[in-house]
Amino acid sequence: MTKADQLKALLLSHAENDDARFYAVAMQVAAQEARQGHGVFAEEIRRIVDEAKSKRAALRASDGPVPIVQPRGELAALLSASFPKVRLADMILATETFERLRRILREQRQLMKLKAHGLRPRRKLLLLGSPGTGKTMSASALAGELSLPLLVIRLDGIITKFLGESAAKLRLVFDAMLQTRGVYLFDEFDSIGTQRAMPNEVGEIRRVLNAFLQFIEQDQSDSLVLAATNHADALDYALYRRFDDVITFQLPDSEHIRMALQSKLSMYPETTVDWDRVTKEADGLSYAEVTRACEEAVKDVIISERTSLTTEILLAAIAERRLISGSGVRPAGTL
Repeated sequence: MTKADQLKALLLSHAENDDARFYAVAMQVAAQEARQGHGVFAEEIRRIVDEAKSKRAALRASDGPVPIVQPRGELAALLSASFPKVRLADMILATETFERLRRILREQRQLMKLKAHGLRPRRKLLLLGSPGTGKTMSASALAGELSLPLLVIRLDGIITKFLGESAAKLRLVFDAMLQTRGVYLFDEFDSIGTQRAMPNEVGEIRRVLNAFLQFIEQDQSDSLVLAATNHADALDYALYRRFDDVITFQLPDSEHIRMALQSKLSMYPETTVDWDRVTKEADGLSYAEVTRACEEAVKDVIISERTSLTTEILLAAIAERRLISGSGVRPAGTL
């Protein structure tokens, strides 16, 4: 970015009241001056930016967190905001996973009490598990329980082909965490968190990961930072110690499959279902796939104008979900 472009970006961000963009451009100016040998000037710019951030953060903390409707300026291309209505009680999870999420909520609700004793609640979470096991929904539930916005980071907006630009965009996101308390979700996190020693990793991805490691370690905001992935084995080992908790999500067992089926169909009174048989046929599916199978079965009843939801209709929907998920159609009556 040329000096003319930097000046325009500073003016535009100031006019739009986009603090995060303003600070990011100022830090880019400082880095450019440092490369040109103007170390004292560069350090002065950094000091001014850090002081300005601290003052703004103190003002916001005194007034309490103000949720944002939608990110503004450049953040609009990096974050997608929503205000979920989901609650933890709406989810069916393994007992251990459920209790760990409850503990996080308890600590978050006692944020000020913990701070008064020099402690901080768990807020940097790494979510691991197969697709459809509840990672993203758990992020929504945490946001819903705490009445915070859920902000999903658009990784396609973070990663660019230009040297150093991805890290600058990532800094914008972490600056937003300090300015606006929320639940920030890095979904499909393995796209930037893969092991740096892997031979097929490109340089820019390594730089993004190095920047993420630095930013998350330095982050002192009150926001929750969640990273979710289906590929735990691909993650760089240095990531694990940067998180306060690592939560693993499992595929449902037969008890939880039955609970999910009955919960999803509880609002449909006309059912004649052999729950034991249907539960056995759904073995190996994720929570999301079980939910989709229930929805497809109900739609079939409505469209065909049948009088009730039967075992056969639900079995057909489960077989279809199994085929779509890639695990093949299981012969009837087998485990």
